[in-house]
Amino acid sequence: MSAPIRLIVNGATGRMGQALLGLIRDDTRFDLRAAIASTRHAGRSVFATGDALAYSDTLPVDKIADVVIDFSGPAGLASALDYCERHSVALVTGTTGIDSALQARLDATSIALLHAANFSLGIAVLTRVLRQASSALRDWDLEIVEAHHNRKEDAPSGTALALGHAAAAARNTTLEQSAVYVREGRPGPRKTGTIGFSVIRGGDIVGEHNAMLIGQGERVELSHRATDRVIFARGAIEAARWLVGKAPGHYDLDAMLAERGG
Repeated sequence: MSAPIRLIVNGATGRMGQALLGLIRDDTRFDLRAAIASTRHAGRSVFATGDALAYSDTLPVDKIADVVIDFSGPAGLASALDYCERHSVALVTGTTGIDSALQARLDATSIALLHAANFSLGIAVLTRVLRQASSALRDWDLEIVEAHHNRKEDAPSGTALALGHAAAAARNTTLEQSAVYVREGRPGPRKTGTIGFSVIRGGDIVGEHNAMLIGQGERVELSHRATDRVIFARGAIEAARWLVGKAPGHYDLDAMLAERGG
């Protein structure tokens, strides 16, 4: 039997961090070595009163992990990237809302990295199908509608943007050239080839994404609805397990599914 994978969770007290800890606690494939949170949580027991592992507000100095799972924020992701690059540790991150400078760092990194806006395996399959449909129906209008809870800060969601990038690439264009994020007043007729985004925020919606390919007299709708945040944590855990031992490079869930025969 192989040794457990040594793991650090960065952003451990957030919604996703807590979902991750709930799954990892009894998963014998992993050995949780550190749980990183904000200063106000530092020193508190991670799982129960008297538990040996406490939250820390800084990543460790030494290499104690094989992989880091990060669901923090841009600043937290930058710290995790520093740690992983310093110690050649694999990094799985779902942090979104990052700026161009941090994206450039991710693009240039030499570690094994899997950065996904959404760790749902269903979204990974939806992305595949949307890529194919966008290529086949390239002269149809495309609208991506997303809905999330009322505490989500970025819009459109990282997942909606990732879907848009996949569709744009399938049409030999980019979102920079084709995206429309805002419509108000009298914007005039829709320009051919544009990819529109619509955003809904309210209540406790976990995550919904609907890609509408709209032609004359017909339309194709490709949808995914998440009803439990645990699906994202489960996908991130499987991604971390898969990424450990991979050569330095950039990976995605599609590569993981392809290797598994999906």
